[in-house]
Amino acid sequence: MTVNTDLISRLEHLARLELSEQERLSLQSDLTNILDMVEKLQELDTTQVEPLVYMNEAVNVWREDEVKHQVEREAALKNAPDQDGTFFKVPKVIDL
Repeated sequence: MTVNTDLISRLEHLARLELSEQERLSLQSDLTNILDMVEKLQELDTTQVEPLVYMNEAVNVWREDEVKHQVEREAALKNAPDQDGTFFKVPKVIDL
């Protein structure tokens, strides 16, 4: 893939950016360097390498669910702008 001014202009439009000519040249240089690096990586022989699925070998470590620091209902509803003694009352947001 060739990084030219047309590609930079298209990327600038898609990203909703307004770049100066200096920034365009810098971006073109950076993208060319990135693509060169990717092409160099393509030369590596990865036939004996297993795909990386996770960054480490740790299995999910779950903690026990424990109820802690519960707030009493009266305390939770005390500063509510609208409540019915049991629940918070909020405006309806979905019309079915």
